[in-house]
Amino acid sequence: MSLSNNITASIVLFKNDVNMLKEAINSFLNTNLNVKLFLIDNSPTDDLKILQVESRIEYYHNPSNPGFGAAHNIAIIKAFNTNSYYHLILNPDIFFSKGTLEKLYGFMNDNTDVGHVMPKVIYPNGELQYLCKLNPTFFDLFARGFLPSFLKKIFQKRMDKYEYKDQNYNDLIYDIPYLSGCFMFFRTSVLKEVGFFDDKIFMYLEDADLTRRFLEVSRTAYFPNAHVYHHFAKLTHKNIKFKWITIQSAFIYFHKWGWLKSFY
Repeated sequence: MSLSNNITASIVLFKNDVNMLKEAINSFLNTNLNVKLFLIDNSPTDDLKILQVESRIEYYHNPSNPGFGAAHNIAIIKAFNTNSYYHLILNPDIFFSKGTLEKLYGFMNDNTDVGHVMPKVIYPNGELQYLCKLNPTFFDLFARGFLPSFLKKIFQKRMDKYEYKDQNYNDLIYDIPYLSGCFMFFRTSVLKEVGFFDDKIFMYLEDADLTRRFLEVSRTAYFPNAHVYHHFAKLTHKNIKFKWITIQSAFIYFHKWGWLKSFY
């Protein structure tokens, strides 16, 4: 391994579709930049070790499954040891074209006050995903996850504002307080300053918490000149287990940041 990498990245695995994973892995490795990828596998078995096919990939089996953020923290420690300039949190259902990493790398090199950037995220069919968000309130999370459709319509304007739907996603928007965890491109020096994901949060809102901590010491940015594709399954709307995990995460998040504060 080189003493330093331009970009390190981590993907947390759990019984994933192998073809989709290969698409994500190949997207990241398809670059002339010096890169290193850490695969942290929370699956019960190490069947996905077959994906460690070259020296730029390091596989780590982690069957205790401590959660999304805690697993990424394992890779972040490894990234610190490589002295990488940037570290990417990459979902296993993301893919992108050659040149995307170079655009983000160049943007961060040119904007040294930005500690965290997210590109435009779209569905494979080209439809935009609204993944810039205001800091969440408990009502926002409850309304989006639990209100029936006919009641959601009453609060549609509020929910649209929460997802910046009143903004033009084709323009550059700075200082987004909540950027999606599906693709988080960090300046490693700032990541060292703000610390790791909160490992008490098993899944959901760990991205809101970390983005918020970044914004205390740097700028966070949405950068539409680069884009990635995200298959994106809304598990919280399909399974009571994931709804309960969301509730647990919300209690941890709001206990930390306050229950009664309104951000808009």
